[in-house]
Amino acid sequence: VQLQASGGGLAQAGGSLRLSCAASGRIFNNYVMGWFRQAPRKEREFVGAINWSGYTTNYAESVKGRATISKNKVENTMYLQMSSLKPEDTAVYFCAASSSSSYRETDPSKYDYWGQGTQVTVSS
Repeated sequence: VQLQASGGGLAQAGGSLRLSCAASGRIFNNYVMGWFRQAPRKEREFVGAINWSGYTTNYAESVKGRATISKNKVENTMYLQMSSLKPEDTAVYFCAASSSSSYRETDPSKYDYWGQGTQVTVSS
């Protein structure tokens, strides 16, 4: 398994959560990694991404200021920390990796590897 997402669950509006994405060393050290989410009856949408070095990030407008993506180089794990959660954040969250894209890439078809998804439900 190249990517393994975890950390989803039930949260209250206004609360926070942290998702994790464990990656193989090859992907973690060389690929752009990102988070996407998909709500029922909606297309998969970009949440944010981080470049291979971990120093540069990009976020969707819908989560900007509420989301932080980071990488732990010891654990080969990427994190998505979200605060001020809203019911509209409810979705299945996926981590993904791209060998050829910039951290600015928001098109899911440009990402080569995907984790299995983790459900986040935000109650009002």
